[in-house]
Amino acid sequence: MTTTTPAPLDALTRHFTDLRDGDHFGQVTRTGKESAFTEAAQLLDAPARRVLAEFNAHLLADTGRIDATGLHRDQRGGLIASWLLTWPEQRAAGLAPISLIATYGAGFHHPHLCGATVGEWPLNVAEPAHAEELVPVLRTIAAGDIHNLVFQVGGDWRIIPALHPATERRSA
Repeated sequence: MTTTTPAPLDALTRHFTDLRDGDHFGQVTRTGKESAFTEAAQLLDAPARRVLAEFNAHLLADTGRIDATGLHRDQRGGLIASWLLTWPEQRAAGLAPISLIATYGAGFHHPHLCGATVGEWPLNVAEPAHAEELVPVLRTIAAGDIHNLVFQVGGDWRIIPALHPATERRSA
């Protein structure tokens, strides 16, 4: 039986490998990394709009508006691109829009994704199928946690054993 690495774990491995190797998709200069980020933001445009359109159709009765900021510099000189879903009730309440944000901060080694408010996820499980539906969410939460743990130790990828050479792992 062949096993494939789940996409979020494959993405995390690429992310931590960047830290280990000191590059981002082979780019080592800030200019090169910004070029790679520019391409990533372009590639994210269609999926980000599709996800927000799904939320608009299924949860907002097609009352929402999707806006994209395009790639631009933030106040500190980093790069940012955002896709935002607003709707009348959200605007009236003075709330942040549903946000998908790609950012490459001025002091960061590589880019990140974030939202406006994500910190809690609803848990409504009453049968096995409900639990299975949460697998992508559970992967996303676990990926966020392990990424943040690496971030808390100053980006030290060495806390991830799979990134060490096999010979080094055997001797430890």
